[in-house]
Amino acid sequence: MAASAYAADLTKIPFNDASGKKTSLADYKGKVVLIVNVASKCGLTPQYEGLEATYKKYEDQGFVVLGFPCNDFNGQEPGTIEEIQKFCKTKYDVTFPLMEKISVKGEDQHKLYEELTGEKGAFPGDVKWNFGKFLIGRDGKPIARFEPKTLITGPEATSAIEKALADKP
Repeated sequence: MAASAYAADLTKIPFNDASGKKTSLADYKGKVVLIVNVASKCGLTPQYEGLEATYKKYEDQGFVVLGFPCNDFNGQEPGTIEEIQKFCKTKYDVTFPLMEKISVKGEDQHKLYEELTGEKGAFPGDVKWNFGKFLIGRDGKPIARFEPKTLITGPEATSAIEKALADKP
């Protein structure tokens, strides 16, 4: 799904990394960023494998995956950030950055996801489940949305990532 006409600057929205340090998409300026809401106890959890492989494949070209642990869907991410990090490293050897646990929908929805999925967002409509994916261009603008069951290693996502990486600032 391609982005609607969207003007807000996502790079100014703060969030915390897994260590609690304030960060934002501005810290990834010039990179193509894949934002994913992740969970450890979900039928889609094996997608960590493809996310890590894609991160490794394109990292040298300026691509990064940001995992946002989320417990919004049937309590499938109940652990602490430390437990989540340990699980990701031990089970899937995840090296891409994990962020602090957030809500991607509902009353506690994080501002980043509000700007991505809200009525006036880049891709209106709630995140449907864990492993929803948003591709952000080097300029910080949203490019594409991939639903949870869309594999990042599949042709649709791979094509979008490679096209975004080819667009040099």
